[in-house]
Amino acid sequence: MVGWFSRLVVATTVRMPKWFVRWVSRRYVAGPALEDAVRVMKRLTGEGACFTVDVLGEEISSLDEATFFLEEYIRVMDAIQEHGLDANLSIKPTAFGLLIDAEAGMANIRTLVERAAKHEMFVRLDMEDHRVTTDTIEVVLKLHEEGLTNVGTVLQGRLHRTLDDIEHLEKRLGGMADYRICKGIYLEPEAIAHSQYNDIVVATNEAITSMLRAGAYVGIATHDLPVVNHTRASLKEFGMGPGVTDPRPNAGPPRPNKGPGYEFQMLLGVRGPLRRKLLNEGHRTRVYIPYGEKWYEYSIRRLKENPTIGVQVAKAFLLPWTNRP
Repeated sequence: MVGWFSRLVVATTVRMPKWFVRWVSRRYVAGPALEDAVRVMKRLTGEGACFTVDVLGEEISSLDEATFFLEEYIRVMDAIQEHGLDANLSIKPTAFGLLIDAEAGMANIRTLVERAAKHEMFVRLDMEDHRVTTDTIEVVLKLHEEGLTNVGTVLQGRLHRTLDDIEHLEKRLGGMADYRICKGIYLEPEAIAHSQYNDIVVATNEAITSMLRAGAYVGIATHDLPVVNHTRASLKEFGMGPGVTDPRPNAGPPRPNKGPGYEFQMLLGVRGPLRRKLLNEGHRTRVYIPYGEKWYEYSIRRLKENPTIGVQVAKAFLLPWTNRP
């Protein structure tokens, strides 16, 4: 029943006028401009949150567009420094030209990561669809080989290959591996990915345990209580938790502006009460802050690729007081 209702809400929303989609998305997108993102981060800083900033937009058609994203992220870095915000960067490798010209895309990403390293700022390579999974991982490995260790990737629990990817990265990077693990937003073919909720949750939980066992830094990006509860249990198993120095013998060195080997991450505007509960328990919590002129395309894509978000949309519209951002 819930699944049917959620899909109906999404199908209705994506056909509504742009102003209505903007009304819905304002909860989940900071706004069209960098100033909007700064404003939201300043507000949430008062709650003790930290952030990762994403300039909306991904696969591009020309390297000129890649230049825009590189320059915009440099502006983001400057704004983070200027306002003293506890924030790092999330980038889409395809927005930097990885699928157009792999060498040029790599050069653009390297330029950004090098500049971020000078400010002890971390850069997360978002994981896009399966076409670029291997390439994204290889970019991280190459940058680490070059001594740029302030970079990590995202892995998606739903993909069948994820446990193998963790093992591969463990062999190459050891405790220097740094992940965001999520269920995954892209609806991939069943031949390469789980499609049922319970299977995805189980696979994501297995990935979290594997990452923690490998000594990696783990950003658990979830709004699902089964994943949160599994993470709590796994942290206890490894002797990890709020206010505890990471005790794992195979862990990498402490990361600037990060938690003791792990943190929780959530999307802007989604399950604010759960985020605040985790924060009150002492866990480091990071909020994903998307902004940019591509807010409409981003909003429609997220709705179409994750129909379960329809329940959140309906709740925000009908019962806004029950889920404060």
